[in-house]
Amino acid sequence: MKGYCENIVQRTLANEDFRRVLYTGHNLQLVLMTLQPGEQIGSEVHKDRDQFFRIEEGEGAVEIDGIVHVIADDFGLIVPAGARHNVRNTGQKPLRLYTLYGPPEHLDGIVQATKAEADERHHAEEWDGKTTE
Repeated sequence: MKGYCENIVQRTLANEDFRRVLYTGHNLQLVLMTLQPGEQIGSEVHKDRDQFFRIEEGEGAVEIDGIVHVIADDFGLIVPAGARHNVRNTGQKPLRLYTLYGPPEHLDGIVQATKAEADERHHAEEWDGKTTE
């Protein structure tokens, strides 16, 4: 196995898709996300997985179990399994981030160009146990 090694900052800043899965292991998944101004991921709970977010560019707010945190470039945060959370872009430019799910959440390699596309396909593209390699 070769794993994943790339300049994640460059990949994140270049990403135009709402969601792009870069790598899926048995226990961890790397996903790029870009939220347009005013866009949000949507309130959700992952009962069986933790999630890490790294904000590379933009301004926003993250709500975790009712507590709102203002976020910007270079912020990192962890949402523990079972916590209701949402990420919102409150700025005038795209909010670019990457996230790590442990265990994976989405099918390996998926690209969802827009939030509407992601909402429509989300349940059909939940992780099926297949990894990148």
